Amino acid sequence: MTRIAIVEDHQGDMKVLQKYLQAFSTKFSENFDIRTYHDGQDLADDYRAAFDILLLDIQMPGLDGMKTAAQIRELDENVIIIFITSTSQYAVQGYLVDALGYVLKPVSYLAFSQLMQKALRKLASGKSHSDDLVANTSAGAVRIGLDRILYFESQLHAVLIHTESGIHRTAGPFKKYITQYETHGFSKCHNSYFVNLAHVICLKHNDILLSNRQTLPVSRTYRQTFLAALTNHIGGIR
Repeated sequence: MTRIAIVEDHQGDMKVLQKYLQAFSTKFSENFDIRTYHDGQDLADDYRAAFDILLLDIQMPGLDGMKTAAQIRELDENVIIIFITSTSQYAVQGYLVDALGYVLKPVSYLAFSQLMQKALRKLASGKSHSDDLVANTSAGAVRIGLDRILYFESQLHAVLIHTESGIHRTAGPFKKYITQYETHGFSKCHNSYFVNLAHVICLKHNDILLSNRQTLPVSRTYRQTFLAALTNHIGGIR
């Protein structure tokens, strides 16, 4: 079941998108769970990283599609964003929120179908959402792909999740994340750090260099087990 949100303030355009999704579903035997919103703020206010694809009208009163996408992207790095717009001038801005593409109004079924097929191929080729981490933060529920996580950091009673695009603060205990993800290519290098081995560039003396050029210490306590985990990881990806 593919979960889709349509955000469109014009009732006629909303009905067209719903009609096209129904036709696409019938033709390609796809099952869709469709939710509709008439304002970007309605979606952004209570966003819970519950969708696979967002169909966003750009030109809406209040919170427009581009601003909505920017807010959503802070909470969900993986959802596929497709813009519905009456002008192509916003195409370049779409790259800032990693949009898959855009369809010009009046929307033709052919253009819509081609972009939907592209979106579904991306979903099929990507990791299952079951491999994503959903963390409760002060900004709300944030969905993060494990491959984008650099490392977890223990900080008092909180856990900092360091990703390629920023840091998310969530509740502990730290041990919960170690238990859950130690079989997903992560290993402790220090009492405070649980590292994604895929982002380790090299080990030099008592430090590791990560893909973002940051260094973390390797403590004597965890050095042997970390080296073993890193060796196994490198051997497993050949």
